Amino acid sequence: FQLQASGGGLVQPGSSLKLSCVASVFTKDGYAAAWFRQAPGKVREGVSCISSSGASTVYADSVKGRFTISRDDAGNTVYLQMNNLKPEDTAVYYCAAVDSAYCTLLPAYNYWGQGTLVTVSS
Repeated sequence: FQLQASGGGLVQPGSSLKLSCVASVFTKDGYAAAWFRQAPGKVREGVSCISSSGASTVYADSVKGRFTISRDDAGNTVYLQMNNLKPEDTAVYYCAAVDSAYCTLLPAYNYWGQGTLVTVSS
């Protein structure tokens, strides 16, 4: 399966962006999804994840209250709405999927997208 992430860009602090991840796996039952990010010189970290049903979501403390993950399985897409962006949100963002009903912010995913760059700078 291939995951295609998009929506990154250069924005000013306080702005919003919405990332999308399209993948055929999201039409199948039992695939949880997640967004990770990796800033230059740092390890990849889990940002948010969503269960296969969409009923359960998890957020890293650094993005709680600012980011929202959602999924549209009919449209094969998982989204990450990012509001009030900060310079420390600058990173390459990756979407991932796993054949599990439950999600985790650990990188225990079978499938990964190619990444989309988000740069927050004034």
